[in-house]
Amino acid sequence: MRLIRIGDWLVILLALVVVGLLFSETGHAGRPQKVLIRKGGEIFTEVSLFKDRKVEVPGPLGVSLVVISGGAARVAKDPGPRQYCVRQGWLRNSGDAAICLPNQVSVELLGGNKRYDSLNY
Repeated sequence: MRLIRIGDWLVILLALVVVGLLFSETGHAGRPQKVLIRKGGEIFTEVSLFKDRKVEVPGPLGVSLVVISGGAARVAKDPGPRQYCVRQGWLRNSGDAAICLPNQVSVELLGGNKRYDSLNY
């Protein structure tokens, strides 16, 4: 401890503050405002995330049911065989999406800043 001087402590403190700021900026995606529902690659509807409702989306295999409640959205029912989009659960953050490939239906939350798992150049 005798080898660490006041300048060293200031550099350590500054580094901790910078790391804290970076963590707080990258950890939040912002609050989504809308739900974008696509059918066959085309926009089917875009609705507010703050009004509870159920939206039935027809697809090639049948009807997918999208439920919007409490500031979140999910695919509650889908005629697809593996139910991946139903298992996705509640979407709560900007950029979250559920895609029902066999039925060609997708749900995405819009607004705020999107979170990224990775960036491509």
